[in-house]
Amino acid sequence: MTKRILVLGAASEIAEETARLYAAEGARFVLAGRDPVRLADIAADLRTRGAALAEIDAIDLATADAEACTQRWTGILGGLDLVLLAYGVLGDQRSAEADLSQAAAMIDTNFRSASLWCLASARHLEAAGSGTLAVIGSVAGDRGRQSNYIYGATKAGLAALVEGIAHRLAPTGARAVLIKPGFVDTAMTAHIQPKGALWSSPARIAARIRQAAEGKGTIVYAPGYWRLIMSVVRSVPTPIFHRTKL
Repeated sequence: MTKRILVLGAASEIAEETARLYAAEGARFVLAGRDPVRLADIAADLRTRGAALAEIDAIDLATADAEACTQRWTGILGGLDLVLLAYGVLGDQRSAEADLSQAAAMIDTNFRSASLWCLASARHLEAAGSGTLAVIGSVAGDRGRQSNYIYGATKAGLAALVEGIAHRLAPTGARAVLIKPGFVDTAMTAHIQPKGALWSSPARIAARIRQAAEGKGTIVYAPGYWRLIMSVVRSVPTPIFHRTKL
C-alpha cells in the first residue's frame, strides 16, 4: 500500500534520508519546513527516487497553526500513514543561561510547538484508527547534564508527551514512537569537533527510524547501544555525577 507521509522539519538531513527510504516504494509526501529552496530540492530528489507525490509547504513550524495545517495536509495526502516530526534547535547552553530569550526560543521550538504538532497529528491518527507518529527526540533528555540541560529538558518534556500519546493511541490501532538518537553528524552539530566512534550518520539514524515506524515499540534508541550508555549515565549516583563534566 502506498504510504502517505507528512514530514515536519523536512529539510533536516535525518528527515531527508528517511524520506528517501519510503520514496523508493512510491510513497506520497507533504514536506513542511522553513526553507523553500531546500524543500524544493528534496521534493525533486524524492520524485526521481520514485515518490508518487512530493508537495512542499514552506512555513515556520514554530508559529504555524498545527491543527489547521494538519487538516489541510491530510486532505492533500488523502489520509496519514506516517507523521515524522524531525525539527528542533540545539542552541548554546551558556548563551541561553545568560540570555533567557534564547532559552525561551529553544523551549518554544523544541517543546511547545513540537507538542502541538504531536497533539494535532494524534487526533487525526486516532480518528483513522491507524498510522504512526514518529518523533525524533534525543538521549539528552535522559538525564540533566550541565553541558546541555536546557536542550535536554525540552527533549525530556517531549518524551513524556509522546509516551502519553502512545498510551492514548494504544487501543485505537494507531501508535506513537519516540526515537532517541545520540551523536549525529549533521549541519546542526558541525561545530562539534572532533567526531568520535559514537557518532552516526543521518542515513544510519534514518534506517533506525524506518524500523521504529514499522515496528511495535514506543521508545527506540538510535543506534541501539545508546540504551545501554544512557542506562549507565542515569545510574551514576548524584554525588559522583556532580563531580563530572558531562
